[in-house]
Amino acid sequence: MRIADLLRSAALVTAVALIPATTAGMAQVDGRIGPQFAKFFAAYQQVKANYVEPVEDEVLIRGAINGMLAELDPHSAYLDGSSLQRLETLIDGNYSGLGLSVVMDEGAVKVVSPFRGSPAELAGVKAGDFITHLDGELIYGGDLDEAVARMRGPEGTSIKLTIYRPGRDEPLELSVKRGVIELEPVTYKLEAGKVGVITVNEFSTNVGRDVFTAWQALQREAAGRVSGLVLDLRSNPGGSLDEAVALSDLFLSQGRIVSQRGRARGENIHYDADDWTNYRHMTRQEGQKFMGQIAESVPLIVLIDAGSASASEIVAGALQDHRRALVMGDRSFGKGSVQSLLPLGRDAALKLTTARYYTPAGHSVQEGGIKPDIEVPQLSDPDLEKRNKYVMRESDLRGHLVNELGLKDDALEADKQIDPRFQLTAAQLKDQGVSDFQLHYALETLRRTTRATVALRR
Repeated sequence: MRIADLLRSAALVTAVALIPATTAGMAQVDGRIGPQFAKFFAAYQQVKANYVEPVEDEVLIRGAINGMLAELDPHSAYLDGSSLQRLETLIDGNYSGLGLSVVMDEGAVKVVSPFRGSPAELAGVKAGDFITHLDGELIYGGDLDEAVARMRGPEGTSIKLTIYRPGRDEPLELSVKRGVIELEPVTYKLEAGKVGVITVNEFSTNVGRDVFTAWQALQREAAGRVSGLVLDLRSNPGGSLDEAVALSDLFLSQGRIVSQRGRARGENIHYDADDWTNYRHMTRQEGQKFMGQIAESVPLIVLIDAGSASASEIVAGALQDHRRALVMGDRSFGKGSVQSLLPLGRDAALKLTTARYYTPAGHSVQEGGIKPDIEVPQLSDPDLEKRNKYVMRESDLRGHLVNELGLKDDALEADKQIDPRFQLTAAQLKDQGVSDFQLHYALETLRRTTRATVALRR
């Protein structure tokens, strides 16, 4: 695939912004760097001349670029060949594989989250798991793209995953049958008491439009009398910035949605509700649907967890700061950085971190994430206590950008007192027929909330 194809695409995962790399925009090289370049070239010559086996120049240059970017942060990367194809696949939103969002963490393949309803989730893979072997072969210390390529394959074929799960003494052996991963970005359901649930699994193309359509369908099903709405963003790893803005704008009639700040002048951008420039990728008629509130008189709860990242955090932060929604669940992942795609010729590019995101109130999403108004543990998870000790967030990744306030995890998790509302065990909840306590608690909260006693701090 060519870089131009990506530059024409509107949706990229993890809120990657697409900007061209022009000569005028290039940073000038400090004249004092000459001795450092000389050292690099000398190392290159020594490797070429003395390494035990011949090495292709392409391999050395790619390794040098990867090493340079690895010193920056976990999200900057060099893309070519298969890695560019993987990005295209994620844009298209369908492929044959397991359905996992993964990162490389200290040489290990770590699961950010399995996609809902995917073969991986159905087989029991969970967020925070480390995949150590594929079909019995150790992949620790290997290349992430190679591991991802091996996990993909024809529909119906199986692969054996060896998983280290923090909190368990023995590794897990899971056989997962590959399937066609056609991500359904938005699903919806009308629950008892005419409470609607709209689940957003990832921010790909047309998510804002799909949520608008889901709301209309819920209204029809409830005969126009939806009493409450849950927007479920749990385990949503992010996606298109445009779609995060469009979704936020559905519930906001005015004010800032998100802003980003970077070193380059062009990276200082803000996005406001009811701003036509947010919808330049749509026709005016389509965009006008988003420029104004839906569900205006309906109580709204947003559910997040440690797997809610990037675009999910933008939406949750915007609705929280504007007091439009009550945010429940667990503190989010904390990925508040912008990655821009900078072409390097026709078939390679840099995915480079160029800015940070800020909520309408000016809070940086980076590292600290979004803190729920009401922290609701997932009590229906029998491994909750063990998993909480090892939950992974942005702050756990090597080389992550630091929040300017220098917040520490212990400060972010200061209130550890046992909440008397959350005492039931997973077994007790199972006996009561509750398989998803966080959603159950949100639904019960909305059922207790009438339009006259809106619990949204409006």
